[in-house]
Amino acid sequence: MPEKKAETKYSRRFLLFSASFIVFLLTANIASVKIFDFFGVFMDAGTIVFPLSYIFGDVLTEVYGFRRSRMIIWLGFAGNLFLVLTLMIAEILPPAPFWDGQAAYSRILGFMPRIFVASLCAYLVGEFLNSYVLSKLKVSCKGRFLWLRVVLSTIVGQLFDSIIFGVIAFGGTIPLVDLQIYVLVQWGFKSGYEMLISPVTVRVIAWLKKKEQLDTYDYGVRYNPFKIWE
Repeated sequence: MPEKKAETKYSRRFLLFSASFIVFLLTANIASVKIFDFFGVFMDAGTIVFPLSYIFGDVLTEVYGFRRSRMIIWLGFAGNLFLVLTLMIAEILPPAPFWDGQAAYSRILGFMPRIFVASLCAYLVGEFLNSYVLSKLKVSCKGRFLWLRVVLSTIVGQLFDSIIFGVIAFGGTIPLVDLQIYVLVQWGFKSGYEMLISPVTVRVIAWLKKKEQLDTYDYGVRYNPFKIWE
């Protein structure tokens, strides 16, 4: 009889951090429908929560490695896709005669296809770049300079996230200068958020490594983002 492949086991802490990553991602997606005034610059409320997904992504990559992080990024993508598609289907369902909330539902939870595509593309590119840069820097720095590695990986990931989302979502609909300002503000806010909370991130990583007795170095890892199961 063919030998059975050993079942991969995941610790409770890994599952907790993975679930938290996905929860923050989905929460940010829903909160983003609210636009607020940030010292004269308009931003979506999801910006307050979304950087937390990068922080949890840093923890997952630093402790468990790129392969585990890649799996969770795709699970987050699937959850995000399912959420948006469900809300879109719910929007087009004919409302009951006595229900007068259709306009409010469409106004708050309705998704424009262009915004939807922009969000998914920006998420995939930004998260994978964040994980890739952190993983490569860890190997090249031999595990040193954790604070710097966490900050640099987030700066790179958030930069491309902000550019891709801004260009796909608003390119050609707003003046180029306004688009540039939007991208820079988004990038600056999210990167500053990460830098501010990075001491907490570093302590959480140190605590988790100690509890898990694990500190993964991605030697020989194939960074193909589409190889989900490895």
